[in-house]
Amino acid sequence: MELYIIRHGQTFWNAEGRLQGQSDIELNENGKAAALALGESLKDTHFDCIYSSPLKRAYETACLIRGNRDIPIVKDNRLAELSFGVEEGCDFKKWISGESPYHNFFEAPEKYIPPKDGESLQALCIRTKNFVKEIIEPQFPQTERVMIVAHGALNKGVMSYLEENDIAHFWGNGLQKNCDADIFSYDGVSWSSHTH
Repeated sequence: MELYIIRHGQTFWNAEGRLQGQSDIELNENGKAAALALGESLKDTHFDCIYSSPLKRAYETACLIRGNRDIPIVKDNRLAELSFGVEEGCDFKKWISGESPYHNFFEAPEKYIPPKDGESLQALCIRTKNFVKEIIEPQFPQTERVMIVAHGALNKGVMSYLEENDIAHFWGNGLQKNCDADIFSYDGVSWSSHTH
């Protein structure tokens, strides 16, 4: 069984360099165009189901990738982006700069302490692991291929489980770009990554 993990298209806040988290920001024209282009490149690839974050930017990306194909899109709240609490909307570069209390987010994720009302990476990893174990893995072997359309940190949470990474290695080979796809396959026991 194959799993495609896709990050949403570019949003207005992505373009402005602002921290999004669970703020419900829409795709901009670049984001829509990239999602349509990705959908075109995948139009001959069969998907049994698409699972989407409930946030507009991911759901709209999922709909544009699907196009007019008859594939169900299922929203799941466990696929919403990591919450950054009171810091959502701030300047992302300042937020991760050396002077910021949140600079460990990328540099040393195991030391990252979330802002007020924000969510820890550990909590994110628990909900992404539960989603894969409860929703995706039980579909083996009757399902051929599914897709998750979600967010930068959220997708890394899913991949942390698939790749058996600890929090210190949360970012693996780095943040996905908008509309990037990572592909994994499951044999009923373990997951393996393969490039498209």
